[in-house]
Amino acid sequence: MNFRFLFILLLAVSCQQKPKALEQTAGHSCTPTNSRFSSEIDQNFQQDPNQSTAEMVLIPGGTFNMGADDARAWRDEYPKHQVQIDSFWMDIHEVTNAQFAAFVTATNYITTAEKAVDWDEIKKELPPGTPKPDDSQLAPASLVFVATQNPVPLDNVSQWWRWKKGANWRQPEGPGSDIVGKENYPVVHVSWFDAVAYCNWAGKRLPTEAEWEYASRGGLQDNPYAWGDEALLEGKPKANTWEGNFPYQNSTRDGFYLSAPVSTYAANGYGLFDMSGNVWEWCADWYHENYYETLASQTAVNPKGPETSYDSNEPYAQKRVSRGGSFLCHKSYCSGYRNSMRMKTTPDSGSIHTGFRAVRDL
Repeated sequence: MNFRFLFILLLAVSCQQKPKALEQTAGHSCTPTNSRFSSEIDQNFQQDPNQSTAEMVLIPGGTFNMGADDARAWRDEYPKHQVQIDSFWMDIHEVTNAQFAAFVTATNYITTAEKAVDWDEIKKELPPGTPKPDDSQLAPASLVFVATQNPVPLDNVSQWWRWKKGANWRQPEGPGSDIVGKENYPVVHVSWFDAVAYCNWAGKRLPTEAEWEYASRGGLQDNPYAWGDEALLEGKPKANTWEGNFPYQNSTRDGFYLSAPVSTYAANGYGLFDMSGNVWEWCADWYHENYYETLASQTAVNPKGPETSYDSNEPYAQKRVSRGGSFLCHKSYCSGYRNSMRMKTTPDSGSIHTGFRAVRDL
């Protein structure tokens, strides 16, 4: 069986929802599900001896309204509910290639994208009886964006995503690419497991989904964006997103076609950069499309997310939350740069537009 066909089959299963228009589906997923294998978090290494709160900012505790701000929201962003958050430290920007390289150098860590696909795990996402592809087709790989030549329907993400052998954090666009001169860019092609392993080494952790949204709002209440309520394309560039016509023409008004160096655009009210756009950021929580319903009519105190995962688009896939949107977000398809927008992805997935930032308790 051709592995490209296998991948397209996975895409078809994972993207049976229409772009923002709508029949209100539970939520939106702009990245294909490419479950690879069960992973355990590697903790068999010494923590960074130089742990500190350098390049972090203290987020003051408080209460905010979490969830949908306007009619652009998906169903999983409702109902809006009140949340109380304790103070915590947060990285002022996404973890960079240089920071992740220091972790890999210190620990000899190997990321998910640098490992071969485990057929026994990936077949769980496929119809019973699907034949196993040749072992050569299960080589280390990750998801890379490839623009189309012309307008295409936005209900089939396989038209602009490629499962590329050799793509990983060191080679973001696949063999022949590198991160030389991009030490200050966000690290990408990291799975949730990779992000947690880095956090364990650094003496940090991933933010909860509630902490992430609270921090993104920067002290503002009920505004759709990290910078307030001014439309994305009004005034000077505010974030790294897709400008033009997705997925075939990007005007690069914001200065970048793919990811941008961290801290390129203005910080929000808490001094945090890139809470909107650039790359999606992993959160600690499991994703459950109905989780907010369990928090309605109360003030949730430091919620840690649901105990189980559920996405009606892929009921058998266990998913974690990611937030913030990426350089591929466009109003016609994915307004992930909104404060309340929720993304869901299997924790062993990685892609060219997924990274993370870390937090630390007081």
